[in-house]
This record gives sequence, C-alpha cells and structure tokens, in this order.
Amino acid sequence: MLFCHLLVQEMPRSYGIHDSQQMVWVLNGNSLIAVPSSSNVNPVTLDLIACRDTEFQDEAKGNLVFLGIKGKGLSLFCTEIQGQPTLQLKEINIMDLYKEKKAQKPFLFFHDIEGSTSVFQSVAYPGWFIGTSSVARQPIILTQERGETNNTNFYLYPKNYNQPVISAANSRIKNQAFTESFI
Repeated sequence: MLFCHLLVQEMPRSYGIHDSQQMVWVLNGNSLIAVPSSSNVNPVTLDLIACRDTEFQDEAKGNLVFLGIKGKGLSLFCTEIQGQPTLQLKEINIMDLYKEKKAQKPFLFFHDIEGSTSVFQSVAYPGWFIGTSSVARQPIILTQERGETNNTNFYLYPKNYNQPVISAANSRIKNQAFTESFI
C-alpha cells in the first residue's frame, strides 16, 4: 500500500535587485545604499517571503511580504525618525517574523508588479515606497515621490533554482510544496 503525504514548506525566495539605472543594493555598515552595478561590487541578495497573517492584507496593493538580507539575519522595517517614515535594518531573520502568529506591521510591505518591475510599499506608512536616489552611494529610503528624483520600481531576478521568476503573469507568490511517499 502506498501513502502520499503532502508537506508544504515555506521558504524565502532569494532575488538579486536593481533599479532602472542599474543601481544595486549593498550593505554599508548597518544600512543599505545603492551603487552602480560592476564586477567589483558585492550586492546583497534580497530574501522575500509571504506573510501568513491576513490582518493587513489588501490585494489591490499587492502581496503582503517580509523582506530580508540573505545570510545576514537582517530584515527591512519602517519606523518614524524625526517625524519622517524611514527604512531601517533590524537584526531579525525573516523566518522568525514569518513564524509569528501575529505579523508586526513595521516589517510588512505590499509587493506589487508594475510591468516587468516590482514595487514595495510600506504597510505601516501607506503611500510610502522603497526607493533609490538617482545619485550613487545614497541610502535606500522610503519615499512618496515616485519616478521623480527617486526610483521606486525594481527588477528582481531569482538567485536560487527552485523558484519561479516574478513577472506580471506570475505575480502572486505561491507556497513551495513537495511530496514524500511512504510505503
């Protein structure tokens, strides 16, 4: 007799990321900056995982996700500094955030697809988006100015083999599943 047991294992998906000016994200101390892509630059790999808590879900704005820096135990979060929404890094693994029963709003982003690019909007600060300056070596920020002085649309490309490419046709994140057979 053959029994099949379906296990759903959620794991972060890992992506390289750059903006329309080929600026990639790099760690500079405990913050992220955007620099021109080149062979002597070591860009971060962005980990992305869907949030299981549906409290803040809004399909019109995109998928609810956590964002982290692969292999660094750092997650992106939004906080207010001197009255200004600000993007920060915090030492917490996105899998720890994922496993929490109730999601922490400052760590959540709406991930939406615009054409062939990805956009990340803060859940804690609606209307504020992750952005890069058109000037090199500037911090990755939260901005309300889309497409003016800041780039808020990013190209993602997969960094691990067992995941789909995020595209307009495949914009909804799906759980990875595998089947184990038992005899």
